[in-house]
Amino acid sequence: MATFARVACLLFLTFYVTDGYLMHVDSVCVFNSREPNDIEYLYIYNYNKLKLLSFSSTLDRFVGYTEFGVKQATHFNNDKDIIADARTRKERTCLHNIPIDDESALTKSVKPYVRLHSESPPEGSHSAMLVCIVYDFYPKQIRVTWLRDGQEATGEVTSTDEMPDGDWYYQVHSHLVYTPKSGEKITCVVEHASLEKPLHVDWDPSLPKSEKNKLAIGGAGLTLGVVLSLGGFLYYRKQCRGRILVPTD
Repeated sequence: MATFARVACLLFLTFYVTDGYLMHVDSVCVFNSREPNDIEYLYIYNYNKLKLLSFSSTLDRFVGYTEFGVKQATHFNNDKDIIADARTRKERTCLHNIPIDDESALTKSVKPYVRLHSESPPEGSHSAMLVCIVYDFYPKQIRVTWLRDGQEATGEVTSTDEMPDGDWYYQVHSHLVYTPKSGEKITCVVEHASLEKPLHVDWDPSLPKSEKNKLAIGGAGLTLGVVLSLGGFLYYRKQCRGRILVPTD
C-alpha cells in the first residue's frame, strides 16, 4: 500500500498577458520523511493550464507531456548546465524548507476521528456496504483506503471529497461495497499529516450498538414481565390461604 505523502509546494508565477495566456512553474517537494532518499523534487512547467514538461529528481531528467514539451525536455536533458541546476534544486528547495513546513503542519494539524458502520446496500444488490466516516481533521489533505485481508480494495470503493464542517475542520466519507466472506478482516485505513503512522480501524461484524441496546431493552422487559407474573402468582396464593371453600348447590 502506498504511503500518504506530504507535499510542500512553492509556487512561482510568470504572467504573459499577450492574448490572455498564462504560464507558471510549480516547484514541488513530495516527501514521507525528512530523509533525502524519501524526498522527490518536481519542477513543473505549465502553460494555459496545460502541463508541458517537468523535471523529477527520482527520474533525474525532464519529461515532456505535449509535442512541444517533449522537444523542450530533450533540449533540457542535453544541456549539462540545466540538468546540473535542476539537480541542485532538490537540496536548495526541499532540504531547506521541508523541516520548516513539516514542523508547521504537525504543530497545527488536528487528528481525525473515525467511525465505521454498515449501511443497507443499493436496492436489489446482494452485497453488503460499509461506510468509514472520518471527521474533525485539519488540514484538508487526507487519504482513506480499505484493506480486505491485508490487500487494498479499489474497484468497490467510492469516496466523497473533503467537506468543510464549518468550524475549520473537515470530514470525508468512504464507502465499500463488498460480498461478505466468512472470517474476512476488513480495515479502514486513514493517512493524514497529523498522524505519525496510518490509522487502522477494523470492522467488527458483531451487532451494532443500537441493535445491542434493542436486545438489552427487550431482555429487560421480558425479565420484568416474569418477575411481575411471579409476584402476582405469589400474592394470589397468599390471599387464598385460610379461606374455607363452602360447597354450593
